[in-house]
Amino acid sequence: MGRRIASRNKSPTGWWVATIIERFEFEDEDTSNLQRRCRAWSNVVVLKARDRTHAYNKAVRYGKLGISDENTCIDIETRRRGRWVFEGLASLLPVFDPFDEDGSEILFDDFENVSVGRVKRWIKQKKDLEVFDDSEP
Repeated sequence: MGRRIASRNKSPTGWWVATIIERFEFEDEDTSNLQRRCRAWSNVVVLKARDRTHAYNKAVRYGKLGISDENTCIDIETRRRGRWVFEGLASLLPVFDPFDEDGSEILFDDFENVSVGRVKRWIKQKKDLEVFDDSEP
């Protein structure tokens, strides 16, 4: 008989939030060197699934979309060939409240023993929020 699943690990809404990690690897890299530098992406996705196992499988499938074993990408600046590598999931969490068009909380962090000054430094003016930066990279 399986162990009971804790309520914190169930999604009453059927929605889940997954953090997917992938990185770019050039074909001429020393893959045995874990200290080498790379470009990595952390992608947060919301997905619908009946339980945590289904959510995990869907998140992994999503993470592997567009990933190929072939060195199909070329860095425009260096002309080096490479590929995106799916590393795995960094997080998988249930969404507890139904989505509302006026806003729904999907994630939270709890910070203990943090200074008020530090909390105030987290806050950005509207013009400084990423979504309002229209400059080209």
